[in-house]
Parts: sequence; structure tokens; C-alpha cells
Amino acid sequence: MSKESDNKALVGRWFDKFWGKTCDLSIVDELAAPDMLLQYSLHEPRRGREDIKAFMTDFRKAFPDLHFWGAVDLIAEGDYVVGRWDGGGTHTGPAFSDFIQGSLPENTGRKMRFTGTTVLKIVNGKIAEEIGLDDGVTALTQLGLIRKV
Repeated sequence: MSKESDNKALVGRWFDKFWGKTCDLSIVDELAAPDMLLQYSLHEPRRGREDIKAFMTDFRKAFPDLHFWGAVDLIAEGDYVVGRWDGGGTHTGPAFSDFIQGSLPENTGRKMRFTGTTVLKIVNGKIAEEIGLDDGVTALTQLGLIRKV
């Protein structure tokens, strides 16, 4: 297999096990570099395995049905893999204050569904960076944190 094929397979596992219908946090220790950067426009950047696990634990407590899936095939070039995705969930859990734009009180019942594109950098067989641009305006509008004008 080529480096690009190996990297796409690694990212495919990451998307399935970390961002998929259920989350297996052991995948963070297996596939993430110790100082991995996770950065999306809706949230403050996270760095390191423990910070990334804490982020996902809180996100899935607040949105128990959180689920993201690939919208098209992954694209790879050198150390980089690009993925386009779709996903969301329903806020039926505890209060959630991780959005940059504001916080949700407990159990709002609001649903979010949005899309995004993510670029992941693979170094020595580990994910060093996951930087994504999501449709945060759509998600935050659906959650009532911003209003359409």
C-alpha cells in the first residue's frame, strides 16, 4: 500500500471510532499523537490526548446521539488527508458550554445537523492535527445560539 492509502485507512478508522455513531476513546491513544491538535470553528482548540478525550466525553454527554459520517471519499496527498462530512445530534443531556458563541442549558431538545471539511496531518503513523471548517452558523442557528437576520 502507498503512504496515502495507509493514511486514508488510518483516518477512516479515526472517523468511524471517534466521530462515528459510538465513540471508542481508546482510539485516541492508538491513533492520535501525544500532542495532537484538534481544532474546529465551533469550539476552542484542544491539544493532547487527554484534552481531546475530555472534549468528546462532554460533547457526547450533551448530545448522546452525536454522529458524523463521511459525505465523499477521502482525499490524500503526502502527509495530509482531507475528509468531507455530515452529521449532528440532539441536545438531550447536561448543559454544554463548549461552543465559542455561547452555552446551552440542560436538555434543550434542539437538533443540529451540519456539514464540514477536515484536513488531518499524519506524522509517523499518528494523527498530529485535525483542523476542520464546519458550517457553524447552521449549527448555532439550529441550537438557538444565534439568530437569522
